[in-house]
Amino acid sequence: MVLAQMVVDSVVLEGRSIRATALAYGVSKSWVYELVRRYRSGGAAALEPRSKRPHANPRQMSHDVEDEIVALRKELLDGGDDAGAQTILWHLEKRRENVPSASAIYFALKRRGFITPEPRKRPKASYIRFEADLPNECWQGDMTHWQLDDGTEVEIINFIDDHSRVVVGCEVHAVVRAHDVRDLFKRACVIWGTPASVLTDNGAIFNAAHRGGRSGFESDLLSAGVLYKHSSPYHPQTCGKVERWHQTLKRYLVKNPASSLEELQQVLDRVVLRYNEQRPHRSKGRVTPRQAYEARGKATAHTLINQPHHRLRKDVVDPWGKITLRYRGRVLHVRIGHHHRGKRVRLYIVDEHIRVLDDDGTFLGEITINPERNYQTMAKPKES
Repeated sequence: MVLAQMVVDSVVLEGRSIRATALAYGVSKSWVYELVRRYRSGGAAALEPRSKRPHANPRQMSHDVEDEIVALRKELLDGGDDAGAQTILWHLEKRRENVPSASAIYFALKRRGFITPEPRKRPKASYIRFEADLPNECWQGDMTHWQLDDGTEVEIINFIDDHSRVVVGCEVHAVVRAHDVRDLFKRACVIWGTPASVLTDNGAIFNAAHRGGRSGFESDLLSAGVLYKHSSPYHPQTCGKVERWHQTLKRYLVKNPASSLEELQQVLDRVVLRYNEQRPHRSKGRVTPRQAYEARGKATAHTLINQPHHRLRKDVVDPWGKITLRYRGRVLHVRIGHHHRGKRVRLYIVDEHIRVLDDDGTFLGEITINPERNYQTMAKPKES
């Protein structure tokens, strides 16, 4: 601004030529011409720096599209659905040919005040996701609480397929009993087939481990050839898919209140049908859970029972000649030997049997795990 005023004053007040002014101030003649023209048409205010932003953007989202995005978001929120930019994009693609990107939809919602920016979260790449390879390879089960219109507490039992996210069972009771779980699971198996495994938490309606026995549900699974797995205590993330379904379910239930168990069960049936058949699932590439379920062959009962558990583990022997190994939820300490300190080793694990090799493929020894002991000792190879 100061330089522009000096250039204009040189020409207008002092009467110097355009050429002399340009040489004196080290600027181009064209810029001097432009400044003088702007000054004579608009005064000193016209010398203020101007934005270089283009006057028009052919790719700018139209008001009609932006209004449609806002209306669609309100419609999804009213129905209890996810209403993020990715979901809105999926629905827009069903309605029109030329659609904006997900990021453009996000910024449109932000401009309209529907989104409040949150603190930066952990990158998605840092999360470790676990998912069954096939439908019916694993079902997750859990119970959640809800209230009727009059404040009466009720309980909802759910089973969901780990691979496809299909909800295979959803039923409400005043209080969920162990026999309710058994009955719902049997009916789900009739409709969807018997799964290869079931994962639940440690609730008494599922297992009797804390009582030192076996529940009726566990006995049913054993008879059907279904592998039973349960999460670690106080670690709901293990059953994360059914826990996530509970969040989605309750968003729907808020929009569809019920005054009795019968009315709530009707709502649950409608919600499950919508979730399985109509609602695109973000984690499944925007296809419905039913489509994901039907897309692949199904795992069956007896496929996981008695199959050996095997894995390859790489580790470094610590300064005390040991490594640690998690086995059936316990951390075990395995003595490899002081002369192997700092050595990189490979553990070839098949159930309780472990073969230990170094990085060069030299066999160092083997271990048969005794689950009753915290410290295990590697047996050295026999000398030939």
